[in-house]
Amino acid sequence: MPHNSRIVADVEITPLCDAVGPMGPSLRLPFLETFLGAQVDEGEWILHFHSYLLRDAQGRLTLVDTGIGPTSTWAPAPGKLQSELAAVGVAPQDVNTVIFTHLHSDHCGGTVIDGEPVFANARHVVQRAELAELAELGDLGLDPALLHVVDGDEEVSPGVVVRLTPGHTPGHQIVEVCSFTMAGDVLHHPVQLADPTIRYVYDSDPDQAAKARLDLVQRLRAEGRLLGTAHFPEPFQDLA
Repeated sequence: MPHNSRIVADVEITPLCDAVGPMGPSLRLPFLETFLGAQVDEGEWILHFHSYLLRDAQGRLTLVDTGIGPTSTWAPAPGKLQSELAAVGVAPQDVNTVIFTHLHSDHCGGTVIDGEPVFANARHVVQRAELAELAELGDLGLDPALLHVVDGDEEVSPGVVVRLTPGHTPGHQIVEVCSFTMAGDVLHHPVQLADPTIRYVYDSDPDQAAKARLDLVQRLRAEGRLLGTAHFPEPFQDLA
């Protein structure tokens, strides 16, 4: 079932739990080899795969990330995003906007199933830098007419802003609504929130990712923001 919603500036934010489980064998490493610079071995890393549904006061629906989808070579699959949406009374065709934090398969794998776009009435927002680096949207068969390509920071729906935060991938972006930030894969594990200098082994540009993480965490704490995470056990973190 979906986690409890939070209300921020008249926007209802609902975390959707797509899956829970460890990395597949192809990517699984010991904890201290996954989170470089961590001082304590946390044992096996169990990931929680969260997408987020934003419903504004006018009823507009924004979905942040489409989850794992029906198959995956490395993540616990299949994802259950559609049943999570159904549990809160939302059909895929109801979604107005889809935002990809980035194009790793656990964040966009539920976009096209059996050759058909799942969220056929939605604009799909992605950074140009991400498209330039990866071909996964083309591989998924998403109609280019559904794409909304942005360059850097942009308000993509009333009150919903994306901000470019490269490092984990070249076109990674976070999503913000008023005092809420969905950080995508800038942060992977709570140890990085406690110590943003801890690096993640699969960041594409470790130095750039570390800077993005440090800058973001400093701003989150300074502004007392509500944080939404993709892979923490608890989706919300209150930093006020």
